[in-house]
Amino acid sequence: MKTCIIYHSHSGTTRSVAEEVRDATGGDLIEVRLKEGHSSPVAYFLGLFRALTHGHNPIEPAQIDVSAADVIVIGTPVWTRRATPAITAAVDALEGGEGKRAVLFATCGAMAGDTLPALAGALTARGMRVDGEHVLTAADLRDGEAVKRLIADVMKTGEAP
Repeated sequence: MKTCIIYHSHSGTTRSVAEEVRDATGGDLIEVRLKEGHSSPVAYFLGLFRALTHGHNPIEPAQIDVSAADVIVIGTPVWTRRATPAITAAVDALEGGEGKRAVLFATCGAMAGDTLPALAGALTARGMRVDGEHVLTAADLRDGEAVKRLIADVMKTGEAP
């Protein structure tokens, strides 16, 4: 089973989880980066505004081909109870995802709001089947069990429901 892990990380927390998933699954890791060259505080505040308005950030890579993967994992920090604009743009940049299984995770301090349902809706509209949604709070990350459940969801196989 070939896994592709796509993530955006501002502080490194989401990156750490994505790397754990990669290490456990042997999957390919794709970091979505902002094309704009803003300082960290400016990028964060522009990102918060764009998250509130469901906007996108210009990203690299501009296109993400997942046609060779069986499972696509998408990870995002939570900004204003939403996915980062970079991940919203990454979903739009996906190519070859129709019929694929997806597992989502969001890292946050305490509450994810509508982050994962909104991402799941966008992926479903693109013909993908979301087969797992995981909110990983700061407490979950300290405990480690939630990340193990995420990895188990990524690694499970079987027929579509």
